[in-house]
Amino acid sequence: MTQVETSSPRSTTHETIADPLTDAGATPGVDQAVAAPRASRLPWRRGSGRPRSGGMFSALTERNFRIYAGGAAVSNVGTWMQRVAQDWLVLELSHGSGVAVGITTALQFLPMLLLSPYGGLMADRFDKRFILKLTQAWMALTAGLLGVLAITGHAETWHVYLIAFAFGLATAFDNPARQSFVSEIVGREKLTNAIALNSANFNAGRIIGPAVAGVVIAAFGSGWAILGNAVSYVAFILALVLIDAGRLHLVTPTKRAAHQLREGAAYVWGRKDILVVLFTVFFVGTFGMNFQMTSALMATQVFHKGAAEYGILGTFMAVGSLAGALLAARRTHPPRARFIVIMACVFAVVEMVVGMMPSYVSYAAALPIMGLVSLSTLTAANACVQMGVDPQFRGRVMAIYAMVMMGGTPVGAPLLGWVGQTFGARWTLIGGGGLTLLGVVVSVLLLARANGVVIRSALPHRTAD
Repeated sequence: MTQVETSSPRSTTHETIADPLTDAGATPGVDQAVAAPRASRLPWRRGSGRPRSGGMFSALTERNFRIYAGGAAVSNVGTWMQRVAQDWLVLELSHGSGVAVGITTALQFLPMLLLSPYGGLMADRFDKRFILKLTQAWMALTAGLLGVLAITGHAETWHVYLIAFAFGLATAFDNPARQSFVSEIVGREKLTNAIALNSANFNAGRIIGPAVAGVVIAAFGSGWAILGNAVSYVAFILALVLIDAGRLHLVTPTKRAAHQLREGAAYVWGRKDILVVLFTVFFVGTFGMNFQMTSALMATQVFHKGAAEYGILGTFMAVGSLAGALLAARRTHPPRARFIVIMACVFAVVEMVVGMMPSYVSYAAALPIMGLVSLSTLTAANACVQMGVDPQFRGRVMAIYAMVMMGGTPVGAPLLGWVGQTFGARWTLIGGGGLTLLGVVVSVLLLARANGVVIRSALPHRTAD
């Protein structure tokens, strides 16, 4: 029998919390049954009534999640192969231009900034599996086209720009549907664990993909690595087909109505706890997480290395990220917002230090640490938002989450590319870390001041659904 996930009745007792990380008053224009009281927002504290995850790999006890994770594992390797190969192809076509790499990255993520709210609305209104099948097929086609152009020697820089933008169009609809679909696969009880295991899966691909891409690029050229990504999408589409719909924890689709995008934005605006997380991931994503570009510039301009050495840097980074994801999988409760803020600040400092490493070996050795703290920050932020949001708004809220995390890349990537070309590649890391630290600290303090509250550690918990 199909299980339907609905939000349980919430307590009507309001509790005043003097903390900008949890101050979430009623959302204007949203029914009070949806805009829950402050005391039941997020499961911040350990205590009775919280679902336990049951182990580091508890989500894998779900057959559907095993199928989903298997398809994603193959696709993730391909994704990271293309990320490395695409940047390398642009460097080859543009004669080492950091600005060209930044523009490519910006164009790929620009649709996230423009269209994510619509992608989230589609995820709330329609079958998420159907959306994912369409978006994955579209991304396979764009990867295949770029791979063929590169292999045949017809690729030009503007081709990469155009195809990167087309790829981003699919991502804008794929990302919110994919993130909110995880909760339908495993249900609320295992959601925190599933989010962490998804991150581990992604970063396992991040270990294998760049290493494979480096070898393929060195032996055959960038085009074959990109074409390999196109083929890898078949595995994920097949997994979507094999998933048993009868075992899904389905959320009742949101019916078509006026002002649904505005309603979703109002819901987020009334949730000050979520706003703090969104501000944090915006600065981390915009200025701190341009790793493919920064590593490409460091490898070529500072350490004077080739494609194979560049691919190895991605693998070192992924080792730390994988460790962070597995540590997060052990978590039996959603993280506190202040943990997310602190980890973002730690990440920013680590990034600045990594930018000062004197040699290729020391730089590579420092990358796992940066990978660990960055993944710990983002996994905690993702779990915090997904566990605290009303299921009827999950698609739209996760779309906004993805929009602020990756939608700032069209600004951050070209800016840091210009910084690298003007002041040197090291400053893409030093400057990116500095801007991240400044942005996170200032945004949290301004939000605290705007709400007239004092930050303290006493945080409320949400009642179990």
